[in-house]
Amino acid sequence: MNEVLRQEKKYLVNIAASNELCRRLGNIMMEDKHNGAEGYRIRSLYFDTLDDGDFKDKLDGMELRRKIRLRNYDPRADFAMLEMKQKEGAYQRKRSLPMKREEGKQLLQGNYTPLLKFAEPFAAECYGLMNRMCYRPKAVVEYRRKAYVAKENRIRITIDKDMTATEACFDIFSETLSQYPVWDAFHAVLEVKYNGFLPSYIKELVSSINCSEISVSKYSLSRSVGLHST
Repeated sequence: MNEVLRQEKKYLVNIAASNELCRRLGNIMMEDKHNGAEGYRIRSLYFDTLDDGDFKDKLDGMELRRKIRLRNYDPRADFAMLEMKQKEGAYQRKRSLPMKREEGKQLLQGNYTPLLKFAEPFAAECYGLMNRMCYRPKAVVEYRRKAYVAKENRIRITIDKDMTATEACFDIFSETLSQYPVWDAFHAVLEVKYNGFLPSYIKELVSSINCSEISVSKYSLSRSVGLHST
């Protein structure tokens, strides 16, 4: 299991500025090994309670809230990541558990017993929570990401665009998953993630581009049709 605790800031940036930012980030930070010329794809299935409790907590701006998702980076991959993100004041706590493709498919069906095979306490916590609170698959969101990393304070900067979603099918392992756009094609989301403090050279770089801080949730975007909210 992997665990990180960090601060996250999000910004709205137009595509032209995001391309320039990628060029400049490449000069001062390390590129994620999966980047490639166009970045890499991320597909996430979000779970929620029967009454959409996590979604409502986000809308209400609750200080303590969580999201549970199953994520992969290629529908043909033989593994997936079960993740829980918890907002704790100014910090985001993220825990991730890798699992086999077939185990992930069981979770898609609402069967969480594969989690009992893992020795990590996080797996048992997810099993108990998802059964007790009746978590069920609610939506899938997919997007393209470019990421850059620096060792200081575990800094990670990501730029996400081309977001699509569906609330009708939850098979993140399908190569023909039908989705619809949920984001403006002319803008991207810049996320700056760090522990402790952000070095001045990163601050100066972000402030030098045309961007504005925003509060946006990919899960909320993925529920934009069924729950009529963005």
